[in-house]
Amino acid sequence: MTCKVVRLIDRDRLVQIFISGHLQEVHINMINDLLTQETDPVALDLGEVTLVDRDAIKYLADCEADGTKLENCPPYVRKWIGQERGRPRRKKRNGHIDTRQKRSKANELE
Repeated sequence: MTCKVVRLIDRDRLVQIFISGHLQEVHINMINDLLTQETDPVALDLGEVTLVDRDAIKYLADCEADGTKLENCPPYVRKWIGQERGRPRRKKRNGHIDTRQKRSKANELE
């Protein structure tokens, strides 16, 4: 599955990033790179997202907590994000999410 990202700026200088398809962990760093380069307010439009994995949900919850607006969020994604809010936030390293650290902890538990 793939994820497609399109970036637009509206009249109010709001950067809109349209995401479509299957959003999963492999796409998070790409989206995070786009977000960290922006100086204007950003909104992620999730109206065309068809499927997400747990890592994407955690990332979206973190984005929203950091002030990124989530537009056209599918109801199941919104519900899942709400469930993630009660959990600890993911650690970032150099502005990027460190998924290796997460995998390392998971491997230690096995």
